[in-house]
Amino acid sequence: MLIPLFTPRPDRPMRVAGFLSGSGTNLVKILERQSELERSPDGSPFRVVVLFTDTPTSNAQAIGAAHGIPVLTLDILAFYRQRGRPDKKDLSLRPDFDRRVLEALAPYAIDAVVLAGYMSVVTAPLLEAFPGRIVNVHPADLRILDKGRRKYTGDHAVRDAILSGETVLRSSTHIVRHEVDYGEILMVSKGLPVLLPEGMTAQELALPQHRETLKRIAAEHQNRLKEAGDWVILPRTLEWMARGRYSLDENGRVFLDGNFLENPEVP
Repeated sequence: MLIPLFTPRPDRPMRVAGFLSGSGTNLVKILERQSELERSPDGSPFRVVVLFTDTPTSNAQAIGAAHGIPVLTLDILAFYRQRGRPDKKDLSLRPDFDRRVLEALAPYAIDAVVLAGYMSVVTAPLLEAFPGRIVNVHPADLRILDKGRRKYTGDHAVRDAILSGETVLRSSTHIVRHEVDYGEILMVSKGLPVLLPEGMTAQELALPQHRETLKRIAAEHQNRLKEAGDWVILPRTLEWMARGRYSLDENGRVFLDGNFLENPEVP
């Protein structure tokens, strides 16, 4: 039995909340795709109806003003400081924060959530409110395994892939689950070649004296991957989800248009 991630409604598009913590460039690309689809005969199958940010200094207000979208702000660092924590590492407090986020979203009748540069771990209140309908993009090919575990997870995935000798980088969209970066893979971008300084190997790049060079190269590749990967597959994933194309079976396998998604890489 296949369970759709989302079943389209005839009366309205899939209503989306966009979550961001920083520049929101991924979200801008989603809104650009939405506008493009709205000009088509069938219209857009999704609509971003509200933005949420956990960082008051993010670009959420500017994006919201430019696109006529309301913005909700709940400062996560202030939330933690009020509870005697210097940072947001204590995840035992996060469900209370996410319950407050969920309460703020209640008036908007949200169907799905897209994490577009949202830098906080999502916990049970949100995961249970939108089961299988929170999607994220990660700057790595999450199909690559090491001893049965996904090899490139976490904040330094691009750096780790370069140091491991990967010759191409890819982004992956996935369903957000309790374990970070371990949800079902929905789409993988085309390969982006790794470009190292002439004559330098990944092993040399890992040496302490090349720390700053590594930092620069990783940042450059992450920016290139965002443009060639994230900005392509995240809007497309949201569109396909809104059209009802994705579904899961009882084993958590992903299906596209009723067929097992053996290769999620974009053509």
